[in-house]
Amino acid sequence: MPKEARPTTGEQAKQHALTKLRQAILHGEMAPAQRLVENELAEQFGVTRASIRAALIDLEAQGLVERIRNRGSRVRVVTVEEAVAITECRMVLEGLCASKAAVAASDEQLEELADLGVAMEKAVAAGEPVTYSDLNHRLHERIRLISGQRTAVELLERLNAQLVRHRFQLALRPGRPQQSLSEHLAMIDAIRARDPQAAEAAVRAHLAGVIEALKD
Repeated sequence: MPKEARPTTGEQAKQHALTKLRQAILHGEMAPAQRLVENELAEQFGVTRASIRAALIDLEAQGLVERIRNRGSRVRVVTVEEAVAITECRMVLEGLCASKAAVAASDEQLEELADLGVAMEKAVAAGEPVTYSDLNHRLHERIRLISGQRTAVELLERLNAQLVRHRFQLALRPGRPQQSLSEHLAMIDAIRARDPQAAEAAVRAHLAGVIEALKD
């Protein structure tokens, strides 16, 4: 297997560190409140401390990292209250994307959404919550991309990145996949019916359910 190419400029080094750190946080390899020590990260990723520091500043702007005065940086802890507030914002933006997708989707894209729905049903029937969670993420991502609403997509990517820990916790909660499956299928059906109002309403209903689950 070929070695990963080392960054050759300061900007490349920062982007390399930024990508690696973001992936580690989003994949749960770095836990909430975990300290991010610049020296250790620089050695781990083969870049300078300055590159790590620049990457951490970008991650702070994205809401994934927080800098504590005189204590350095750590992975940001997103409280339940913040997760609810973020999901309320998602309701508006995801609803917009679903509405746009219902109008913009090609026949091929509608079939792709239908296939995702079938795969989600199979995952729930087989008792595979992690697979279901991945398919859930893919469905929302596909709807956003189909919508063509780039501004909403960019905002949602930033918001959703902050909810990774809560998303996994909900996915593993007993009975949660079964509860949300019908909500996701309603979203798919409304988009496939090319009904923008119904698509937006279905997304809002689903995310209202997410908010209730977060509060439990």
